[in-house]
Parts: sequence; structure tokens; C-alpha cells
Amino acid sequence: MQTLPRHFFVTGTDTGVGKTTVSVRLMQAFAAQGLKVIGMKPVASGCEWMDGRWQNEDVRQLIAASNVVAPPELINPYCFEPPIAPHIAAAEAGVEIQLEVIEAAYRRLATMADVVVVEGAGGLLVPLNRTQTIADLIQALALPALLVVGMRLGCINHALLTAQVLAQRKIEGCGWVANSIDPQMSRPAENLQTLIACLRQPPVLTLPYQASHSA
Repeated sequence: MQTLPRHFFVTGTDTGVGKTTVSVRLMQAFAAQGLKVIGMKPVASGCEWMDGRWQNEDVRQLIAASNVVAPPELINPYCFEPPIAPHIAAAEAGVEIQLEVIEAAYRRLATMADVVVVEGAGGLLVPLNRTQTIADLIQALALPALLVVGMRLGCINHALLTAQVLAQRKIEGCGWVANSIDPQMSRPAENLQTLIACLRQPPVLTLPYQASHSA
């Protein structure tokens, strides 16, 4: 695994491509180096009421992989019950997702740990409110983006579209991860080589198929 920056944003080509799996794997690697590590998921939809608050499974995995304890409202500022697009879930809850709230939470986490891994929701252009998307959030946090490519049919198109948006937004990239999410994918090696050629770099990490993976 090549060197990654201490703080970065994990985005993906789509939902269900394994952003949480990748985030946890990288957090564990940083922790093994003796670094203080914490994960953050600014916006999560698909939550259940546990221990007096709404909780999300992806967030629980990030907390489990962290070796720094932080208040839940910093790790996951926005948490909504239905597993739907964040801006719709927020509107139904009578809440507006504000980037300033997320940025303030991130800044506090960055003072508590050597490494902060911020995981997005869905893909790069998922709306957060009426005018802003995940891409706007990455820009507000001024973080480099690590792209998780879910290796399945259509992944080349999705990866190149995402890379194009990152370039257009002038968001710095810090690499990409090839995450196998379809054990029946045809020509996986050929697809991987095409992605390496088109993205002009090998993946920082290649993960084999796992029976369960997180969004």
C-alpha cells in the first residue's frame, strides 16, 4: 500500500462499493503504525435507535476501528433513519445539512488524532441539500480524495466520470482502491488493467471479494 496523507476523504463510484470496508482497512493499517486514528462519516442515512440515539452501522464500524474516543456528534453530525438519499432524508426530518457544521466537527477531530479518515455517502455528486453535494463538502474540508472503485460491470465508466468531476472541481486525488464487489464479474483482470491505464496509476489497495461489504 502506497503512502497516503494523514487526513483524507473516502468517496466512491456509487453507493454499495465498499467505502466503509476500505476506510476501516486503512484505519487499521494506520493504527498498526502507532498513530492515533479516528473515522468520521459526516452524513449517514439508514439508522436505528440504539442506546438513546440514532446509530448507523457504517459509523459503528468506523468507531470500532478508531483508537481515539470522540463524541458521536463529531463523528457523525447528521444521522437519518430511512436508507434514502441524504437530502431527501434531511428534508423529511425537517433538517438542512450544513457544511459549516460538518467542517467544525472535522476541525475538532483533526486536533484529536494523527489521522482522520472521512467517509462520504454514495457517490461524488450525491446532493446534501438544495445546492451542495459531496463534492462541495470535500472542497469545504480541503481534503484530498481517495476513490473507491467497486469492481463490477460498469465500473470503468463510473470511475472515469468520477475522476473527471474531481479534476473539474480541482479536488486533489490521493489515489484509488480496486474493491471487488461482484464475484461473478467477467474479465476482472482486464478491467483492472484498463482502469490503471485510464486513471494513469495503479490502485493504492486492491481488495478481494468479501461476502459482506459496506457502503
